[in-house]
Amino acid sequence: MPTHHLPAEQATATQVLSRATPPVLRIEPGDRVVVESLDAWGHLERQASPGAVTPYRFPDRRGHALTGPIEIAGTVPGDVLALRFEAFETAGWGWTAAGRLDDAFAHSLGLAGTDPAWLLWELDRDTMTGTNQYGQSVRLDPFLGVVGLPPAEPGEHSTTPPRAAGGGNIDCRELTAGSTLFLPVTVPGALLHLGDGHAAQGDGEVGGTAIECGMTTTLTVDVVRDAPLTGIHALTPSARITFGFDADLNRATAEALGAMLTWLQRLYGLERKTALALASSVVDLRVTQIANRTWGVHAVLGLDAVGRA
Repeated sequence: MPTHHLPAEQATATQVLSRATPPVLRIEPGDRVVVESLDAWGHLERQASPGAVTPYRFPDRRGHALTGPIEIAGTVPGDVLALRFEAFETAGWGWTAAGRLDDAFAHSLGLAGTDPAWLLWELDRDTMTGTNQYGQSVRLDPFLGVVGLPPAEPGEHSTTPPRAAGGGNIDCRELTAGSTLFLPVTVPGALLHLGDGHAAQGDGEVGGTAIECGMTTTLTVDVVRDAPLTGIHALTPSARITFGFDADLNRATAEALGAMLTWLQRLYGLERKTALALASSVVDLRVTQIANRTWGVHAVLGLDAVGRA
């Protein structure tokens, strides 16, 4: 299996999603890639104090500082990428910011007129713990917030919202090492973008950021033509996962649950209403994130949730 290395450099960086961006690497299906990425804002230097301004990869900061795109040879719309995440290695530090927006949601939390709060984290990769300036320690469980392909439509597209076509800023904490994310191909060559490393995050990413950090990601990129679903879905070491994305949480929920019902039908040969009855006993619905204008919901079915008599 060939292994490619893609460093986080100016020449490999982008902060928009566009089918016109030239690929910085071309691989074959089945190849392994080791990809470096900066934190979401693209800090080029370590922050010395919480919220300190350091040089950024893109001073105008239009979107996430991503690495890519990676062309997967021979892929066309209609194919499905299988991205198996083998390992995540965080940088030695990270940050979290909350309360940066003075919007209706902040007002509902009693945060009107307040300054943002910042946490600066020391990340210990040996003990897999992060410690902030207040001495509080959390367990690290790293993953990438942004894994995605550009929309089929021409032009430059924001990295902020997740999209049902091509993924992007999914921010799902379940997608840690050992997981496989399935993405429908949107453009010829796929043009995979990676970045927005998270050392740890709760479901919802409720403050707007996780523990944001640089990341080195090792993954195998393959193409499957017998995926159980045509939309975005995932397999983790313990569960099957489907996703829904919409500015309306109800619609995002219906999208995620509807995809899971389809998966249950295919797994067990059920009519759709019977699949819903089974789902009511064994499927968990979780709010993936509320930070990206387009909210995310994921449905989780444990691999051992349904047995055979």
